[in-house]
Amino acid sequence: MLHTFQKQLHRILLIAASTAVLAGCNSAPPTTGDKPSTTAATTTAASTDKKEGQKIRVQLPFLKQSLDAPLIWAIEKGYFAEQGLDVSYERGFGNSDTISKLGTGKYDIAFSDIYNAMEFNDKNPSDKIMAVAFYQSKAPFSIITFKQSGIKTPADLVGKKLGAPAGDGPRKLFPLFAKEVKIAPDSVTWDTMEPKLRETFLLQGKVDAVSGFYTSVIPSLIEGGKTMDDIKIFAYDEFGLDFYGNGILVKQDFMNKNPEVIKSFLKAYFKGMQEVVKDPSAALDLVVSTDQSKLMDRDAEKLRLKLAIERMYVTPEVESAGFGGADMKRLEKSITQTVTGFNLKPVKAADVFTDKFLPAKEQRMVPPSADRKPLI
Repeated sequence: MLHTFQKQLHRILLIAASTAVLAGCNSAPPTTGDKPSTTAATTTAASTDKKEGQKIRVQLPFLKQSLDAPLIWAIEKGYFAEQGLDVSYERGFGNSDTISKLGTGKYDIAFSDIYNAMEFNDKNPSDKIMAVAFYQSKAPFSIITFKQSGIKTPADLVGKKLGAPAGDGPRKLFPLFAKEVKIAPDSVTWDTMEPKLRETFLLQGKVDAVSGFYTSVIPSLIEGGKTMDDIKIFAYDEFGLDFYGNGILVKQDFMNKNPEVIKSFLKAYFKGMQEVVKDPSAALDLVVSTDQSKLMDRDAEKLRLKLAIERMYVTPEVESAGFGGADMKRLEKSITQTVTGFNLKPVKAADVFTDKFLPAKEQRMVPPSADRKPLI
């Protein structure tokens, strides 16, 4: 029997996969378009409170993708400018690298996960990084393989070769996944490669499975000629690891010196998120139009955005509590699991996340379903 996520993906991908097939050899690589829509600032990180046109430098978790639509929408529609902020962004090179660069002060705000931030904080307790919002209510952490591999359950991973970049979040969390599915963490071997080669290794049979974000891996495999019927996904959140996905992160020093800047940034960002959910097709077209390389593949980005909206952005929790926040009991559990998995010093949720900068709940609610247009 398929897991819930596998069933959802099958439904999501039926149309998207056929579109990708029709695109055929005219398809371009899906993750491109790393040019910011405004010139990136080159000065040191901002340290004063909000003022007209204050420059705020943001680092993305990876190449610009449709997942960044709320940010890009808020920039292009002037929502940040309305708040007195001049926001620019640069591509990232994975969540771990994004955390490292935020830690150096090169950027003011970063989009990444709290699990890498916790590891950073463990090594830099006097220079902590904090999450001020979660824009992904569910993490896209997963192990992905092909059904032809014979891997039907997590237990079938034993003795197999898995592939992922060294800093891949799901790879670093694999010991926790292994514990939940009752296999030994060292019962698999790992092959390390550059992020851009992960799916290629799987497609070429160099590894039996890969760890990664399903929003990254699945579109690439579909573009590589596979269909949903070929793919098997073990989503971590279906095996006891109900983690939050990426958040909006800042250094604690920046947070303490710039409370109004952070409040203004979040207000504009979640206004953008609401608009993306209301009209995802318009948001997708806007993201593609800002791709200066002109290599972004709309079909792949459409699939990516559809997965994100249906699985990560709009969840029952978000429908009830609004964008950006966290259920503290759920967050505490995932933090405790991360402390164990990463062998970190114990921390509490309040050491990693604060919701005090979020807009009022009514300003960040999910648009009513009647107001949401389909993604086409």
